[in-house]
Amino acid sequence: MMRRMTSRGCLTASLALCAATALAGPPDPLDPMDFMPVDRAEARLGQMLFYDPILSGNRSVSCASCHHPRFATGDGVSLGLGDGGIGLGPDRHADPDNPPEQRIPRNAPPLFNVGHADLKALFADGRIEIDRSRPSGFRTPLEDAMIPGFSGILSAQTMFPVLSPDEMAGHYQENDVSKAVRQGRLTGPGGAWDLIARRVAAVPAYVEMVREAYPWIETPDEIGFTDISNAIAAFMALEWRADDSAFDRHLRGEAPLTGAALEGMALFYGEAGCAACHSGPLLSDHGFHAMAAPQLGPGKAESFETHQRDLGRMRVTGHEADAHAFRTPMLRNVTRTGPWGHAGGHDDLRAFLRDHADPVAGLDAYERQAVLPQVEGLAADWAVMENAEERGAIAAAVTQPAHPLSEADLDALMAFMAALTDEASLSGRLGVPQSVPSGLPVDR
Repeated sequence: MMRRMTSRGCLTASLALCAATALAGPPDPLDPMDFMPVDRAEARLGQMLFYDPILSGNRSVSCASCHHPRFATGDGVSLGLGDGGIGLGPDRHADPDNPPEQRIPRNAPPLFNVGHADLKALFADGRIEIDRSRPSGFRTPLEDAMIPGFSGILSAQTMFPVLSPDEMAGHYQENDVSKAVRQGRLTGPGGAWDLIARRVAAVPAYVEMVREAYPWIETPDEIGFTDISNAIAAFMALEWRADDSAFDRHLRGEAPLTGAALEGMALFYGEAGCAACHSGPLLSDHGFHAMAAPQLGPGKAESFETHQRDLGRMRVTGHEADAHAFRTPMLRNVTRTGPWGHAGGHDDLRAFLRDHADPVAGLDAYERQAVLPQVEGLAADWAVMENAEERGAIAAAVTQPAHPLSEADLDALMAFMAALTDEASLSGRLGVPQSVPSGLPVDR
């Protein structure tokens, strides 16, 4: 069923392996032992920090601003607004006194099962990866400046949003954190991370909670950014663990899938070829694939570049073969986590499945359906899609075989996608706090 090949197309052996994976059938059930253990006191501390804007440069953005349970741990839009935004979800808009300089370049990823041991890389381009050969244990853009003390990859990923001007840090001259970031002072006394830690350490209620979670910390001066990030990781791992969907109960032999959901599962693990990438207990091979997802928004460019393309994994590896490749997402609660695609180009999951199954044809026929709150003065959102050369490069990067789907196929796959919903994880376990120790507003 392969529609096309390029000079960097799959080798015969690779295609055979993909086909074998797709026909291998469903995986074993998720093993509880594969999830990181969580201390409740640490998770409660992380809950407060997750919802507290104190971690952002201007004290106006929290982790929950872009990852809120109301929107299935996302923000309900294609590309969000971080610093300079007011409100939550699709209602978020520009602060007239401090408008954002650009949209956040990629769709906010969901947070379900991020505490699972199989996760070896995070973010759509995998720019943070486990690497035991490095002193910190991770490969990150900070390279040797990466400090030790992070409990794992989930904790280490928190360093990115708090340092990003467009997400949480704010822009130069706006606050002490953004100034430190602009000057390249990230670690050590007076660095951006230390400034954030000192804010938290100045709140007596946080000091109390830190001592309960980490009894070895005796004074506020000992509280570091890694303690903050470790607590947030513990909270996310507990709050949004998703292992009790209808699919999970089927795998455990408790309640077999029937009807359209069972038909969809057979397609998923058979002719539709979905399991070639969405394999294993988390329904992801954690690899990177070019699937011709629409590119919109500011893209990813260095300060000296003017384009709006996003080359995905290639930005990390420097290898042309990785151009436009993005990490395979996990699929628990997928019907609730839209818009879909690395740039949120689809707000209709059925349309996304249709285009995703036949990527080149899907890109060619793509009709705009993104959710983008209007903000004046930003770069044109559709510059790449309106450029024939840019669209051609996205299409040429695809190496996966095409599996065109009929309407009946889509009906069945949508039923299977619904069977991946875990209601307990959607509602969370600790929930949204009524207030946070800093006294700053909580997004509810």
